[in-house]
Amino acid sequence: MNIQQLEYIVALDNHRHFVDAAESCHITQPTLTMQVRKLEEEIGVQIFNRGKKPIEPTQAGEEIIIRARHILREINDLRNYVSTEQKSIEGEFRLGIIPTLAPYLIPRFLPQFVEENPKTHLRIEEIESEQLLKALHNDRIDIGLMVTPAEEKQIREIPLFYEPFLFYAPYDHPFMHNELIEDKLLDPAKVLVLTEGHCFRNQTLNICGKNNQNNNAFGFFYESGSIEALKSMVRKGIGYTLVPELSVEPMTDKPFVRRFTEPEPVREVSIVVHQNFTRQLLIDRLKESVQNNLPENIRKTKSVKKIKWR
Repeated sequence: MNIQQLEYIVALDNHRHFVDAAESCHITQPTLTMQVRKLEEEIGVQIFNRGKKPIEPTQAGEEIIIRARHILREINDLRNYVSTEQKSIEGEFRLGIIPTLAPYLIPRFLPQFVEENPKTHLRIEEIESEQLLKALHNDRIDIGLMVTPAEEKQIREIPLFYEPFLFYAPYDHPFMHNELIEDKLLDPAKVLVLTEGHCFRNQTLNICGKNNQNNNAFGFFYESGSIEALKSMVRKGIGYTLVPELSVEPMTDKPFVRRFTEPEPVREVSIVVHQNFTRQLLIDRLKESVQNNLPENIRKTKSVKKIKWR
């Protein structure tokens, strides 16, 4: 058993195809096939079920691959430490970001980050919260931007800012006569929410203080994977929703928005990394770029209450 063989089975698990896995490892397909089979023969366990299309790990193989990922992470961390790479951010890094943050945060900080760090390449992927945490554990991504606290073992959280939830309703809705909204007035039967899997959905329902009632007030059931879709429904006079402040466009959304009474409900947005991640300079540069490009209102200290999603 050697490090290369562990890298090959991890690549094969990632791609579930011998040719694609071989290309990712910069070797030929017969070489990868031979090395994987050699490892299976050495340990006396079949790691992959080749009868499936695409191929998939056997039950024992899944555990072996998890252990292989952990071993490779430790080896990579040791290499980073020995070569003092923790002080460098040159190269490519995989960044995961949740969908309710991506369209509103990436355009703000990415131009500055790219300009100031020309030797750093970010490969950015939108991924829901639970899957993002799993990707960090399995070394599928290097760094994440998500809502915390996640309270996940072996995951380090670096808070960036607190983003207020805003009430979003038709301009003629009775609540819109109030300058500020009390969250206890919200009726979950009339709140449009995101689909399951989005942490923003869980936080919205937590603010309402009770379980969602499937939009019974409308005579239909509607959930969306897009905050913009929910806003569009509301502008047509259907129900109301909650939105994160970064999603609000001053020119188009202002007539439909009200703030909550203090302490304002907020979501904590953080950088998250595995506790073995050594590139502190990358964390610092990313944090600086994000915080430098936030709206003034979000950067101000205020009376807030942090809404959990887990």
